[in-house]
Order: sequence, then C-alpha cells, then structure tokens
Amino acid sequence: MHITYEPKGICARKVEFDIEDGVVKNISFLGGCDGNHKGLAALAEGMTPEEAAKRLRGITCGPRDTSCPDQLAIALEDFLKNQ
Repeated sequence: MHITYEPKGICARKVEFDIEDGVVKNISFLGGCDGNHKGLAALAEGMTPEEAAKRLRGITCGPRDTSCPDQLAIALEDFLKNQ
C-alpha cells in the first residue's frame, strides 16, 4: 500500500512510503534536507510500522516541537490507525 502524508512543522512538504508484507519500504521526502532524509529512510527501511514509529516518535529539530523523523512516525501511526 502506498501512503502519502503532508507533514506539519518541518521543511519537507510531503512524505511518501509503502507498506509491503508488513514492513516500511520506499520512504521519500519532498523538500528539506536531502542527506538526512536519505539516512532516515535507510534506517527505517525494512522495519515494521510499529517499530519505526516507536523509535522515531518525539524526536525534535532545533527549536521545533517536531522533526522529519517525528512526522514520519505520525504518518506511520495514522496508517496503523486507519488500516
């Protein structure tokens, strides 16, 4: 299943990922810090949505209350709630 999420409070304008066979795949961000997003995607790739959300939830970026990892966690939690 392909998911598109519009994050709030970060530089990236869109987060997309797939859930295949119970794991997160093909994570991509539109806008923001390309290198950090590639690193985040590589680390979360292959995790279950539950595990990735648990590890990423609550991470902040500078003075912001959220971050790209946190917004990915929120997108994964939304997916889990709506499945």
